[in-house]
Amino acid sequence: MKLSNILSNGLKGNLDSLLQSIDYDRLFVLTDTNTLKLCMPLLDIPEGVYTKICIPAGEENKTLESLSHVWQCLSHGGASRNSLLINLGGGMVTDLGGFAAATFKRGIRFVNIPTTLLAAVDAAVGGKTGIDFFGLKNEIGAFAPAEAVIIETGFFKTLDRKNFLSGYAEILKHSLIHSVEDWKKLLAFDLEDIHYNRLSDLLIDSVRIKEKIVAEDPVEKGIRKALNLGHTIGHAMESMALESGHPVLHGYAVAWGIVCELYLSMIKTGFDKNKLVQNVRFVKERYGIFSFDCKQYDRLYELMQHDKKNASSKQINFTLLKDIGRVEINQTATREEIFESLDFYREYFC
Repeated sequence: MKLSNILSNGLKGNLDSLLQSIDYDRLFVLTDTNTLKLCMPLLDIPEGVYTKICIPAGEENKTLESLSHVWQCLSHGGASRNSLLINLGGGMVTDLGGFAAATFKRGIRFVNIPTTLLAAVDAAVGGKTGIDFFGLKNEIGAFAPAEAVIIETGFFKTLDRKNFLSGYAEILKHSLIHSVEDWKKLLAFDLEDIHYNRLSDLLIDSVRIKEKIVAEDPVEKGIRKALNLGHTIGHAMESMALESGHPVLHGYAVAWGIVCELYLSMIKTGFDKNKLVQNVRFVKERYGIFSFDCKQYDRLYELMQHDKKNASSKQINFTLLKDIGRVEINQTATREEIFESLDFYREYFC
């Protein structure tokens, strides 16, 4: 699987030169209802040159129905195997749009322009596409890299604090799996008075960490599983929150999941307790608390059993750390150990 071309030195110039370099017959632009109003005008593509496709905003719309709507719009718009789809939006749009492109006529090319920090470091890069199904995150999907990803940090200045922090959690994850030096930079970065030029440097470094791993293991047979740190328990928390009617942002769930999985790392692979405590403090101070009680442990465990990373529903698979930058993939934990990690989380957070 080829890697996406990552472009980050100006939205208009990057997009203009990219469209000139790609031979396509019809151009389509997918947005959600938010990015249609706030971000679409910045593309500055003349009316009549492209076909507009819009889906409702929000993770709850990352569904088969929305996917079907995109397919219908592509079909009615006369899309062929030589057409090009631009996905302009957050992770929901790039995930769903990428999957629509990967499956329409067995695959058309697409470009991702992430408008959230989370999408820029996570969903838009790495070639994973998909939709949620039966309440499970990204249950249906395919590996399909974007032709290119254009990262414009100007979009992130409009994010509220929660959405900014949601993306920052994935950058934190990348630092934990890469090096102590990167991790210390992330903890020291001023999140109260954001310096966007420095953020751009952190962001590009983070994307490169992910792309390097993806290049080694495009379809997640080995080292790419490193990118799942925090996601086994985090996805379960995210799915349970969605079930309750009180959804949480993906990055928040990953941050809470990292706390639990670093605890598992401590008891299973010898991760340093002091580093665990530093991460706990960082997450608690910035991401607050996901409240649940011991009666909900069984439901969280059931959701973990549905995780795509598992070899079977009876064995839950984790990515753990022996130390920062020293990843241990294909680790398992017993039900009792997982419940112990949830106890640890509640003891520190609740």
